[in-house]
Amino acid sequence: MVWNFANETTAKAARPFYGKPRYLSGFDVEKLLTGVHSELKYLQANTVIRIAHEHADRRLQFRRSKLRWRSSGGSKRSLGWIPFRHPQVKFVKGAIRFCGKRFRVFDSYGLDKYELRSGAFSQNALGEWFVNIAVKTATKAPDMPRRAVGVDLGLKASATTSDGQILAAGDFYRGIERKIAEAQRRGHKRHAKRLHQRAANRRNDALHKFSTAMVNNYGAIYVGDVSSLKLAKTKMAKAVLDSGWGMLKTMLHYKGHQAGSLVEVVNERFTTVTCSNCGQHTGPRGLRQLHVRGWFCSACETDHDRDINAARNILARGLTGPSAGTNFKEQKHHVH
Repeated sequence: MVWNFANETTAKAARPFYGKPRYLSGFDVEKLLTGVHSELKYLQANTVIRIAHEHADRRLQFRRSKLRWRSSGGSKRSLGWIPFRHPQVKFVKGAIRFCGKRFRVFDSYGLDKYELRSGAFSQNALGEWFVNIAVKTATKAPDMPRRAVGVDLGLKASATTSDGQILAAGDFYRGIERKIAEAQRRGHKRHAKRLHQRAANRRNDALHKFSTAMVNNYGAIYVGDVSSLKLAKTKMAKAVLDSGWGMLKTMLHYKGHQAGSLVEVVNERFTTVTCSNCGQHTGPRGLRQLHVRGWFCSACETDHDRDINAARNILARGLTGPSAGTNFKEQKHHVH
């Protein structure tokens, strides 16, 4: 109810019947929601505020004046989500205390040692509930690395760096696609959802580990501007979506912003066919030569690995030339 109210209000303000358009911030919507928690007895004021600001953050992220509506039923039912701030929640004797109720959790981190900050209760597609909490720690930030790296995104390997590190293609969905199909044919919807969740969890785990290692070890990260949305319309759609290029770019963006690293998207045109040693276009071309993983430069007689060579060209282009910047304009603003 609160989300949909914020969605409707901001959309009308951005496209009014008359007058100049206004793009409301989270604080503007927060003022309009004053007193809502007194009418909705089961909803606290801090939760209402968090919903308004989360809606504003997502509008800024996707650059849209209106987002999708949240619905309680139907085929496009929205999953449960209850945000909160640290004054609302406490951890007492192995349980989270929220709104006067106790929710027992499996405490594998020792939450009583930390100061709890904001978080949320969230629901997955199987109807299971989780509590996600940010905690405050006294850990000293590591020294900022000064090295730069280029990252080439592909299908044979999901990502390859200019230093030779490889994020192997995990076949997270393709590996269990047959099991998912069998479960769907038998009408085992819950089992099919669990298999989909397993593939998503494995993909997230691999991408999180790779992106964290990149941010910790490099001060500047340049990624090719390959579009997963365009390739998702081709015969390579399953492999492209299974690689999670968009998720990896998003992870590098927000992790790099938090760590103070520079993350930019650069134009990767001709990076595969260009020799990173002499700059001549002597590499494999076209779809028919996608199977060529290594090649020999006829100009300078240098052996190249296809993906590593492309990553080196992306790094050189990021250090010397203008970046595409299609996805990380706000990141550049914060860094520079």
